[in-house]
Amino acid sequence: MNKKHLILTLSLLAMFSAKAQNKTEDNTPKIGLVLSGGGAKGLAHIGVLKIIDSLGVKIDYVAGTSMGAILGGLYASGYSGKQIDSIFRKIDFDKIINDDLPRGSKVFYERNNSEKYAITLPFDKLKIKLPSALSRGQNTYSLLSRLTLHVSDVDDFEKLPIPFFCIATNIETGKSVILDKGGLTQSMMASGALPTLFQPVTIGGQMLIDGGVVNNYPIDELRAKGMDIIIGVDVQDGLMDRGELVSAPDVLLQINNFRSIKAMESKVSKTDVYIKPDIEEYSVVSFDQGSEIIDLGEAAALLNLELLNNLVGSHSKSKLSVQATDSITIRSSKIKGLNNYTRSYVLGKLKLKSNEKISYESFTQGVNNLIATNNFDLFLYDLKKVEDSDAYNLTAEVKETKVNTFLKLGIHYDDLYKSAALINLTHKRLLFDNDMVSFDFILGDNVRYNFEYLIDKGFYWSVGLRSRYNTFHKNVSAGLLSEDDQMGLIGLSKIDAEIQDQTNQFYVQTLFKKDFALSLGVEHKRLEVESETISSNGNQEDDFVFEKTDYLSVFGQLKLDTYDNKYFPKKGVSFNGDLHTYLFASNFNETFESFSIIKTDIGYAFNTIDKLSFNFGASGGVKIGDKSTQTLDFGLGGYGNNLINNFVPFIGYDFLSLTGNSYVMAYLSADYEIFKKHHILLEANWANVDDDIFESGEWFTLPDYRGYGLGYAMETFVGPIQVKYSYSPEAKQSILFFNLGFWF
Repeated sequence: MNKKHLILTLSLLAMFSAKAQNKTEDNTPKIGLVLSGGGAKGLAHIGVLKIIDSLGVKIDYVAGTSMGAILGGLYASGYSGKQIDSIFRKIDFDKIINDDLPRGSKVFYERNNSEKYAITLPFDKLKIKLPSALSRGQNTYSLLSRLTLHVSDVDDFEKLPIPFFCIATNIETGKSVILDKGGLTQSMMASGALPTLFQPVTIGGQMLIDGGVVNNYPIDELRAKGMDIIIGVDVQDGLMDRGELVSAPDVLLQINNFRSIKAMESKVSKTDVYIKPDIEEYSVVSFDQGSEIIDLGEAAALLNLELLNNLVGSHSKSKLSVQATDSITIRSSKIKGLNNYTRSYVLGKLKLKSNEKISYESFTQGVNNLIATNNFDLFLYDLKKVEDSDAYNLTAEVKETKVNTFLKLGIHYDDLYKSAALINLTHKRLLFDNDMVSFDFILGDNVRYNFEYLIDKGFYWSVGLRSRYNTFHKNVSAGLLSEDDQMGLIGLSKIDAEIQDQTNQFYVQTLFKKDFALSLGVEHKRLEVESETISSNGNQEDDFVFEKTDYLSVFGQLKLDTYDNKYFPKKGVSFNGDLHTYLFASNFNETFESFSIIKTDIGYAFNTIDKLSFNFGASGGVKIGDKSTQTLDFGLGGYGNNLINNFVPFIGYDFLSLTGNSYVMAYLSADYEIFKKHHILLEANWANVDDDIFESGEWFTLPDYRGYGLGYAMETFVGPIQVKYSYSPEAKQSILFFNLGFWF
């Protein structure tokens, strides 16, 4: 035993001896626990709590700041160190911190937004308005709210299983604020609201941020609660030397640490059992190394084992086991802060009905549905238990998003559209509270645009307008343009064609069971196809025009989409059914007669182990009625998920290589995530495509066309970067596909 440990041990023994002579057993020395802030480093607190519990040390009061407040609050609410360890080892901190909402929480147009744009900037009064923080903190709030539901009716933290308080900072005055009353979840959130990462939390009219700014180790405040002995866990950074000060953030962090490190010089001497985990090599954002940090917390506590053992004895106590609530019944709901949206709109997104028992997971999904609309910055809620009942009353306060205009950017490259830069302007509440207008302008090798206006009424009939313009140059199958014996195409298998497509739609849409969308509408299509390969009237300077027609059609679409990820799904189902009936064509198509096109696409994804997932499906299409209009036939080949009209991806062949008025196809892919956001993909697809295969029976024979692929993909903030090698046994050719960025 070293000299310091000997002195502390003798002091503790003397204190216990004196207390035992002068106090009853109920007045034994009080033990306080103070937990400092430190971001991810604070996970070391969990290891210390596990050792304290294993020894049977009874803690009489807990105080914490930032991460120390979050873990300390959970411990004070009744969780054991072992339970907290189990909870935090399963948390995906990337999703929690980055406001990563489940894909299924978003309505269809919001899913498209999150899967198309690399950067989204709020735009207000002709100025870009940067957000006050990177994260709204909604995922963190929902997690902590569920974990503390069993003490949601406790407004005085003195009445928690272990009395508790935490420290926050008033951002307007710079003063320390002790939070020991009110909502436990909100208090923990305020204490941990790291500036620029989480937005400030307003409690009692005060705008609060991370307590570590002014008091990262509240030992004096804890001692003032009548504590005789204090165990302190310090996970703060020390000062860096000149070799470590290599960047501007390093310098700013060093300046911020001056005050807290200076204050710790006196606070360490006031701590009876001082525990300092050896975690210097970790940073405040090292959440991906949480398991190692927790283990180092245990190791640091064990170095103080003798001192901790001296606190056991008659003062020992077994920690009660707390179970997170699985289901709730909402008796009544009160929503505050609504200006532009109605109470029914909020409850509709939450999917709440009075006195209906729902799983807590369903309640959380409802909160995600509301936040995913991007109409609200935050949804703060309290669930108070109804007296003599298992039901809860919900009181919520929403903060409506003030900014309703957004500038969005994206980049992309693929082998069909080539290079592209996307500029988008989105405006909400243009004419109505629940409408949205969006315009994409796409610059690059092929200039394009997308326009959409939607009055979103959710499960009622929504009304929308959509317009898009696409163009690209490609060698396409001659069969897509005309019969081989017409227009001098005999012997030509490929024709260099420029395809221009403008499509305008008016539609109504309704949702049912959240993931289904039924759309009905009318469509105008302007389709132009020209080629320099063939001369017009013998004039080599004139492009040959295959198509220059306006079509009018009616359509119906049914979509189901429960994929958890658009590009790399691990679970979920997709269904896309489309019926177009073409009623009219302009004079260029002189032989036009009405016809219909039906196509479906079904997919199913699942994972067998955490890193390996499979996705398989089938698709097919058929033309019914007049067969003379070939430019709207099916064209298979290439890779991607933003192809227009009836063009279908099929690896092993180049874009629009296989054509016909009907087809069937099956596909299978295996995705192995070798490490986070890096994928190795094996793919295969098989198809029959030709004219009238459902009449000839060809659709039910062995496949005429096969393609296999091996690829590598990396997820980035601009979208996936993919390289894919494909091979077709029939064509005896290999094709390399490359894609950069989200598809648009």
